[in-house]
Amino acid sequence: MGLGLISVASAQGDAGQASAEIRRTQFGVPHIRAENERGLGYGIGYAYAQDNLCLLANEIVTVNGQRSRYFGPEQVTVEQRKNSASDVFFNWLNTPQAVSGFWQAQTPQIQQLVEGYATGYNRALAERRAKGLPEQCASDWVRPITALDLVKLTRRLLVEGGVGQFAEALAGAQPPQAAASIEGPADFSVAALRQQRFALERGSNGLAIGSERSFNGRGMLLANPHFPWVGGMRFYQMHLTIPGKLDVMGAALPGLPMINIGFSRHLAWTHTVDTSKHFTLYRLQLDPKDPTRYLLDGKSVPMSQQTVMVDIKQPGGQMKTISRVVYGSQFGPVVQWPGRLDWDRRFAYSLRDANLENDRVLAQWYAMNRAVTLKDLQATVHEIQGIPWVNTLAVDDQGQSLYMNLSVVPNVEADKLARCSDPRLGSKLIVLDGSRSECVWDIDPKAAQPGIYAAERQPQLLRRDYVQNSNDSAWMTNPSQPLSGYSPLISQQGQPLGPRARFALDRLDKLARTGPVKVEDLQRMVMDDQVYLADQVMPDLLRFCTADPGPEASALAQVCTRLKAWDRTAGLDSGVGFIHFQHIMEGLQAVPDFWRVPFDPQDPQQTPRGLAIDQPAVIEALRKTMLASADAVKAAGLSADSRWQDVQVVSSRGRQTPIHGGPGELGIYNAIQSVPRANGKREVVGGTSYLQVVTFDDKGPQAQGLLVFSVSSDPASPHAADQTEAFSRKQWSVLPFTEQQIKADPYYQALIIRERDEAGRVATQ
Repeated sequence: MGLGLISVASAQGDAGQASAEIRRTQFGVPHIRAENERGLGYGIGYAYAQDNLCLLANEIVTVNGQRSRYFGPEQVTVEQRKNSASDVFFNWLNTPQAVSGFWQAQTPQIQQLVEGYATGYNRALAERRAKGLPEQCASDWVRPITALDLVKLTRRLLVEGGVGQFAEALAGAQPPQAAASIEGPADFSVAALRQQRFALERGSNGLAIGSERSFNGRGMLLANPHFPWVGGMRFYQMHLTIPGKLDVMGAALPGLPMINIGFSRHLAWTHTVDTSKHFTLYRLQLDPKDPTRYLLDGKSVPMSQQTVMVDIKQPGGQMKTISRVVYGSQFGPVVQWPGRLDWDRRFAYSLRDANLENDRVLAQWYAMNRAVTLKDLQATVHEIQGIPWVNTLAVDDQGQSLYMNLSVVPNVEADKLARCSDPRLGSKLIVLDGSRSECVWDIDPKAAQPGIYAAERQPQLLRRDYVQNSNDSAWMTNPSQPLSGYSPLISQQGQPLGPRARFALDRLDKLARTGPVKVEDLQRMVMDDQVYLADQVMPDLLRFCTADPGPEASALAQVCTRLKAWDRTAGLDSGVGFIHFQHIMEGLQAVPDFWRVPFDPQDPQQTPRGLAIDQPAVIEALRKTMLASADAVKAAGLSADSRWQDVQVVSSRGRQTPIHGGPGELGIYNAIQSVPRANGKREVVGGTSYLQVVTFDDKGPQAQGLLVFSVSSDPASPHAADQTEAFSRKQWSVLPFTEQQIKADPYYQALIIRERDEAGRVATQ
């Protein structure tokens, strides 16, 4: 009997019982098929637990605010946040009322997906527990999960672009002269670094090519999200099918029973972290008699007080429950960041996150998964407005390319911003006056949620040539049609473009002179590992090298020799000159006006550029940085023959895989984030994650891609590093989508699982 007939028959014979068919192809990628949402969720949860049981179990502990209970308050999360601060934050975020409210707002289809996911995960957990849990999570903190646990994970995702960046500031906020905080002093230097790197570690490149530029007159999409390689934001690759209703493939974040970035029969889409604001701060003018009261329109108002309970494991193993009060105003929780957002007797700061009220996010992605036309997809985003903090780029098989900056953004127009904010604070953090009710967010009846912008007032662009984004504002999505005139909270024009966007626009201009864009052109944009800023500054840097070197001639000459020999890429074979270049560009950031040609808003694609090597401050910075780089390279044990592959690696299964790519701030499209390790190496922690290039023909989508860190996070899995090694070799994989492609895959395996069965059985052809 054919596999499809087995699946249909089992579904019809077990009404009310979830069943799913899980077929795996090369690299263990699961293709999950079911007759309804509960069955699909069941298959997703089961497959995900097979590959990432410990990862999800750990994240469940985190979002339930129980890390101090199991691991102690002083240990840290994957994000390097103290467990105690994390627990206070998540117990505040995921109250029973908030979680229940989110759950009740979901459609029956979404509830069935989520419930099925939890049931499937729990089945896989029981099967694995019987055999022995993986070493990294063989402990009592691993437990069966519920649908509400997955709601908590979703709410954590929602606030990543807002109050989630202020977890320490929320957990540590206390009135002046109050008792010491239960979690002790937070390391705000780590928190500040994490906040600064949010767009880098959760950045992305997206490129949608339309009929005027593509090789076959149909749409082409490059998806290149830059996300963490570990933890709760690590993508999972899968293909989901409900016959006649859903057929979509791509990548999803942990705990989500739907595709975030992917493609279907007629469409392909991706996301990039946007520059829009998703929260505002409010400066509260405090009552001089009581720092827990604030003045609003001249009246003294008491702050709200939410008591949070945290279980803390003591050194001897006994448990202690401690309470913590989280203060808030009508605008949101009070946050306290020493030196930035101080709570004294005059002022305190409250944070309002628009995504705290976004209960539409799951419905949004599921609607996108089911969209048949580009018009359908655009309409779902307009109507639901559930996209939390990312841009959307999409194409269809008719050759249209679409950009949408339609995320959840506070409705604050420029004139209100001028009246209600202090311009001295700049535009990075929007701080409104919390003493006047006129400074609250405006309400647009056309918006899906009170206090946010309606979709029709946000940037979007439909074109037949291309749209692109690399975490810049909407302004230069396509220079032929600049997008301007929006609230500063949505998008700003006249700002310097990031070097990855400049690289993309430059490459597109060059491709326009050579003919239509082909699949390999999009792949090379990532895999070439070109360092865009090298072409902007290396001519001046090498001229500096020919000047009088002074007393440090020998050391400087050594650096200059390696810079000259460098191929200006971040490839595995790139020499030590690349490491010197990184050090030099980092050192120059402390020098004002180091560019020879400053930024010109009339020429954003070509400026800034060059080095002002005639300026004493730049000359001195170059000398110091180059000498320090020579010392650092020597201390790391690198020689003149060393290559980038000897430095940047990812460790898995006792092996180290060399990884090409490098810092996105250098204009490397293949942005890779790595951190220093002992013995001179750097360990990759984030960056290029899920790759897909999708085109279309009469047979449907033709896709190639990779999940760069591989499907499984279990070191013992055969699929813990296979795609990583393929990425290291720059070998893309065909993403099988049609039945013919799936069954023709040489690694094809199939399993049918039913909710009533204790074990799945292998399907036979």
